[in-house]
Amino acid sequence: MSDPRAISTIVFDVNETLLDITTLEPLFLRLFDDASALRNWFAELILYSQTMTLSGRYAPFGELAGGVLRMIGHNKNVAVHDTDIAELKALIVSMPAYSDVAPALAKLRAAGFKLVTLTNSAPSPSPTPLEKAGIATLFDDHFSVHEVGKFKPHPATYKLVADRLDIDLSNMCLVACHLWDTIGAQSLGAKGAFIARPNNSLIDALNVPTPDFIADDLSEFTSQIIAAQ
Repeated sequence: MSDPRAISTIVFDVNETLLDITTLEPLFLRLFDDASALRNWFAELILYSQTMTLSGRYAPFGELAGGVLRMIGHNKNVAVHDTDIAELKALIVSMPAYSDVAPALAKLRAAGFKLVTLTNSAPSPSPTPLEKAGIATLFDDHFSVHEVGKFKPHPATYKLVADRLDIDLSNMCLVACHLWDTIGAQSLGAKGAFIARPNNSLIDALNVPTPDFIADDLSEFTSQIIAAQ
């Protein structure tokens, strides 16, 4: 008899987990003379997306992204123009996939897993970011938090996937390079897999759940989860 808690579905975060946000660095280098300002912007973007959710408010991720860029520009006394916002949005929807993504997805599909995405980004017309990156067809379905008007790690975002696929949360494994994402999924009973992309690390602190899988890249994670099953 099969284990009802066995992982049948792997849910992938998109931005930075599958798609390489470092391709946005030239914009930040041009604006702030510092490519690492990208990290400040992304951290603030996550902070304010979660703040909006905690406050019962919602705005599309792309709109917040532009607003946060203007905020950082103001803080640094750098003028951010409409053309800069347009460039940011164009770069966000054109990020390439990391080299380990497609081979790992192919192996996971061959092993029988259902593969889906769950992103903070709002849906976009075709060609979507995943289509541009050449990996959209490797997934069985795609989900956006836009449907529930709340950002990850709100419980409703993960429940959206489970409800739509008619599976139990214990049958899901959330894969992300952001620990706040795996914490959210694990807190509902799903499994969590942490991928150590650059500038992302684990937290050793009281009551912070350790991810069920910890890997340096998706290739290593793929080997781990196939062996575990």
